[in-house]
Amino acid sequence: MAMHYGVIVIGGGQAGLSISYCLNRLGIDHMVFEQHQIAHSWRTKRWDSFCLVTPNWQCQLPGFPYPDNDPEGFMPRDAIVEYIERYASHFNPPIKTGVKVEQVKSREGLGFEVITDQGRFTADQVVVATGGYHTPKIPRLAERLATDVVQLHSAEYRNPESLPEGAVLVVGTGQSGCQIAEDLHLAGRKVHLCVGGAPRSPRRYRGKDVVEWLDQMGYYDLAIDDHPQKETVRHKTNHYVTGRGGGREIDLRHFAVQGMGLHGRLTDIQGTQLTFSADLKKNLDKADAVAESIKRTIDTYIEKNNIDAPLDPPYRPMWEPEAVDTGIDYRKANITSVIWCIGYGLDFSWVELPVFDGQGYPGHRRGVTTAPGLYFLGLPWLYTWGSARFSGIARDAEYLAEQVAARAGGSHLRALQTVNEVAIGS
Repeated sequence: MAMHYGVIVIGGGQAGLSISYCLNRLGIDHMVFEQHQIAHSWRTKRWDSFCLVTPNWQCQLPGFPYPDNDPEGFMPRDAIVEYIERYASHFNPPIKTGVKVEQVKSREGLGFEVITDQGRFTADQVVVATGGYHTPKIPRLAERLATDVVQLHSAEYRNPESLPEGAVLVVGTGQSGCQIAEDLHLAGRKVHLCVGGAPRSPRRYRGKDVVEWLDQMGYYDLAIDDHPQKETVRHKTNHYVTGRGGGREIDLRHFAVQGMGLHGRLTDIQGTQLTFSADLKKNLDKADAVAESIKRTIDTYIEKNNIDAPLDPPYRPMWEPEAVDTGIDYRKANITSVIWCIGYGLDFSWVELPVFDGQGYPGHRRGVTTAPGLYFLGLPWLYTWGSARFSGIARDAEYLAEQVAARAGGSHLRALQTVNEVAIGS
């Protein structure tokens, strides 16, 4: 006989713990399955100097807002793990660690069957809370590099000392690529950075952290249905900026002045020759244009609301590419390691239900799928910009808990009303 639960939550990170907290408050029977341990990805897939790019005050797990005395700071990796562990200790979720879910399938109108490496379980409802970063992307082009060149995905990078002596090629300029390039650069390593089309953000502007301005302007509450780009925004690269050293802007031109090699996108490898696209200037200009657009939006908001805020000097690019750079010989450049920072792919192949599109992305509305009783949580832009972050997970988890309660029956709906009344009263 398979053990049965009212709800099985798959994933024990901040998303899985958040919905467990909400289900606990409603008295809904459930179990969380985590393949590794709580906060596994934060522990094992972040480099040593990693820190949040959003201020600590945005850490708002349900029932457990940021508890310490540095709300304007940016938690480093180990403090993030501690925050999640403290959250779990705060409400003691029903969780089984070391359980790998291998298959989720329908029981033909009787809920779901969940096959794990620890046995078979059944559930009336299932919440998939494994996030959206599953399979590290490394292109087949990587196979053309010599076998003595060390290659890592950003999830495997830890620190400069772990790499062999020599220059490092970093491919990709999303948040991970830019921050890892900075980490290596500050350690005195020669870095070659392939610059893509990722946008950048200012860190501070007109007296405040930009995150505070955007929060004040309601950007973190904007629903995906109201976003100008609708569902396509889910697949956009995040703006690069850093929380390191108390938080600062990343301007790749500044790195170039200090000796970092900036190149266009990597397009080919033939022998020891790396070929780059002639798009470095265009990509730098586009990143700057996004940063300036954010500033103009803030300016408009300040003027409209008659806010007294200091003026910042206009941005002036401190460096321009002198010539079109189409390639280098990686042996002559002494490049001994490559770090691929080009993101992750989704892998929900173990969820054997017809809810996915042609790209393997689950079709849903605010996490609710067309398969009754199946939900997704913790995906980027599940509902708002903060959906995959500490800032917005509570809203999504509370909403899905309502859907679970509604499907579970009237007694849980009455409990939900009581919880909401208490929350409003407090």
